[in-house]
Amino acid sequence: MPHTPTIALEEHFMHPDFFDYFGKTAINISPALFGKAREALQDFGERRLAAMDLIGVEKSVLSLAGPGVQAEKRTDTATKLAHQVNDFLAKEMSNNPTRYGGFAHLAVQDPAAAADELERCVRDLGMQGAMINGQTGGTYLDDDRYSPLWERAGDLGVPIYIHPNNPPEQAHMYHDHPELFGPVWSWTVETATHALRLVFSGVFDRFPNAKLILGHMGETLPYLLWRLDSRWEISNRGAMTLQMPPSEYFKRNVWVTTSGVCADAPLRCALDTMGEDRVLFAVDYPFEQPSEAGEWIEAAPITDAQRLKVCHSNAKALLGL
Repeated sequence: MPHTPTIALEEHFMHPDFFDYFGKTAINISPALFGKAREALQDFGERRLAAMDLIGVEKSVLSLAGPGVQAEKRTDTATKLAHQVNDFLAKEMSNNPTRYGGFAHLAVQDPAAAADELERCVRDLGMQGAMINGQTGGTYLDDDRYSPLWERAGDLGVPIYIHPNNPPEQAHMYHDHPELFGPVWSWTVETATHALRLVFSGVFDRFPNAKLILGHMGETLPYLLWRLDSRWEISNRGAMTLQMPPSEYFKRNVWVTTSGVCADAPLRCALDTMGEDRVLFAVDYPFEQPSEAGEWIEAAPITDAQRLKVCHSNAKALLGL
């Protein structure tokens, strides 16, 4: 089967010094997959490139597997390690510049320093934006302290990709149901809520040039856009105001990737509700199978023009590739 030229956006790697942080996600993943992922995450050579070639991925935008330094309580240590891993990624990108791009890893414990690191990574290291793994120390990116980061990202014209993370505390609803805590369900709830906090707190009113990427076909939010508008009108929101209906921010400030969702109906929903310029291809390597993602997108019931946008053109435009 011929492959559509493809750029993949949520493709992970690991630095040897970060496995202790990565181990915090072990409770969410089966031991067998966790062990296999450890090996694949460290490879930047034949194994990864063969997986890309199998499905026509010309370029993978690499990101550190979470939670990374967002789990670090010492701000100075987090800042130092983020700088270190970004230099590490930049070296791998320079070793194979036609095949690898990158999202910066940021120590948002110090928002001003994180903004400076983002600029360094974009301007000096050639990265395409940043990936942030959910909450950091119980704070979310709608907090006013993160305004310098949103302002800098907007000025640079690069996106921030919010990747799932565990919440700061486990909600009672998951008691006695460990299978729901993690990628099956709680990560979706956590990440979707994070995105909604950004919308309803007015982040995109204050920073209209901000660009947000959500994985996993938008964490169910494309399906809910009509209801968000409808219930916003009757919500008990006090003095909170927005310049537009909630759904309009998703059509202006938000992009979604197909990472970890190889199903026609969610793809169709995202295209229909957000627009065909807002959906981008991703595998979520090595936690998902490239062959499954590639075969699915090639057979998905969309037009060839839409497929080219999802697989290539949208990422090229958003990331400046």
